[in-house]
Amino acid sequence: MARRALTTTAAAFATTAALLLTACGGGGDDTSPDDVKGADGTAKSPSASASGAADADRPDVSVPKDLKLVFDFVQPSDAKQAAALADAENYIRALKHGIAQQDANDPAYRFYSGAQASQYAKSQIESWVKGGWTVTGTDKYYDEDVTTLSDGKRVLVSFCRNQAKFYGREIKSKKVLYTEESLDSYQSWKLLMIPPSGSSPVWKTGNVEVFGKAKQCR
Repeated sequence: MARRALTTTAAAFATTAALLLTACGGGGDDTSPDDVKGADGTAKSPSASASGAADADRPDVSVPKDLKLVFDFVQPSDAKQAAALADAENYIRALKHGIAQQDANDPAYRFYSGAQASQYAKSQIESWVKGGWTVTGTDKYYDEDVTTLSDGKRVLVSFCRNQAKFYGREIKSKKVLYTEESLDSYQSWKLLMIPPSGSSPVWKTGNVEVFGKAKQCR
């Protein structure tokens, strides 16, 4: 499955047991990619801007024009939750930026992540670089849930991912590695967001859980 990174990494999320993280996407079956959840083009109210334009110290998280990142999220009314969701988006953008830059030490993802989430991003980028692939297509994120944890500080951001039209492209040949939509195209993500410290306004992703073959996201 060469279109996206195949590495897995074990990660502890908060105090729960370690889970296997996977970034592997679509396989093949007879389901039409046009009939998948989150791919109908229907948009909800947009979430808070993930560009960080108001903060000049934030790194560049732009992606190539042939890659479209779609965050079909509703902005929470709570300001703290809205900020956490926006920087959760930034973590995803930074991960894709690192792949596009072919830089496993790209400062963008490191800016938006703590130790475990940073290691997860690095391992994914390393796999793409080793495979000689970059990213193209459309990567969709939707069905978000944003919850402030009992400590009143950290925020848990959960959402679905539809990567049915998200592909790898060989850097040397520029060949796009198309695959068919399948249950493998759907993931469920959980990001533990750590609140800003000091004068920084940035919410960092502390831990990441990624569940593959997420039936509830299809």
